[in-house]
Amino acid sequence: MDWKREFKKGVKSGLPIGIGYIPVSFTFGFLAVSGGLPIWVAVIISLTNLTSAGQFAGTNLIFAGAGYLEVALTTFVINIRYMLMSLSLSQKLERKTGTLARLVMAFGITDETFVVGSLRPGTLTAPFMLGLILMPVAGWNLGTLMGGCISTLLPQALQNAMGIALYAMFIALIIPAAKASAHVLCIICIAVAVQCGLKYIPVFSFLSDGFRVIISTVTAAGLGAWLFPGTDDGGETEEAREMEPNEEEMNGEIRDMSKETGGNGDGA
Repeated sequence: MDWKREFKKGVKSGLPIGIGYIPVSFTFGFLAVSGGLPIWVAVIISLTNLTSAGQFAGTNLIFAGAGYLEVALTTFVINIRYMLMSLSLSQKLERKTGTLARLVMAFGITDETFVVGSLRPGTLTAPFMLGLILMPVAGWNLGTLMGGCISTLLPQALQNAMGIALYAMFIALIIPAAKASAHVLCIICIAVAVQCGLKYIPVFSFLSDGFRVIISTVTAAGLGAWLFPGTDDGGETEEAREMEPNEEEMNGEIRDMSKETGGNGDGA
């Protein structure tokens, strides 16, 4: 195996992802520093997490004064999908890939790197995956640093006003998915209803903001999986069943073709 060639292929595949991460992480750095975090803390968060939704949610909880346990559980629930992605990609790795390399690669698994890695034909090599995650990590942290630096140059009043951008970003994330799927819209409504109930029903007043987010997220996701299962007992999706040809219609077409050709429909 040519280590350098595989690494360069990974870097080339990860370059567009890294460039695309800069605007999003720029926003995170801007909001984090505007909210009162030092620039180096925002960069450390990006360097050790590499998750957009998890970082925004965790930072929002920090600003709300949530405890360590709440922040940890919230980010765990939001980012648990990366565990499944890592397990999936591990089936394509070379058998000889060491534990340290696997740990580094697991850290760099995001939605985009997972797609690139899973669609690559053949076995995944450690040099390719390391090159693939290098550019997204660099782009994410560069954007965070740039956003944090720009934030320090703005007046304090404008920095405080930019806090609304955090909520606007979350809305921008859920609206397209809700428009594309009625099931997603229903799950969002469930999450909102649970969150409102936990916040405004007096019996739940002892719950902090962080635990309300955790409970509403887990409840909505669980009910969504129960109400809208992706597959039936046989493992077929609803879309696949709709695409399957109707057996009676196929038999009728075969009989019609047999009559036209003078055969009995049992073969040549």
